[in-house]
Amino acid sequence: MKPVIIISTYPSKKSISIVANELVKNKIVACVNISKISSIYSWKGKIENTSEYLAIFKTVRKNKALLKKKIKETHPYDVPEIAEIDVTSINKPYLDWLIKSTN
Repeated sequence: MKPVIIISTYPSKKSISIVANELVKNKIVACVNISKISSIYSWKGKIENTSEYLAIFKTVRKNKALLKKKIKETHPYDVPEIAEIDVTSINKPYLDWLIKSTN
């Protein structure tokens, strides 16, 4: 089974924590890493400097479409980032845990 990593940013720790807990509980993801970051971006003609939370969702290919759908449905942003990172290499014990945690 192939691992999949999806990243997205959220406006608050609370907004991502609620989603992350639901996804782990329902075994859609094995893990969500959450880190506070600073973001600089253009939005509606203005340069924004803001704090956000980066979420790294770890799952397997069979759950990828459902994960993306859940992010879209629950995301507070008008235009959420949903970026997939191609995993070309992963250590076997971690992959085994990832598969077990999403079944």
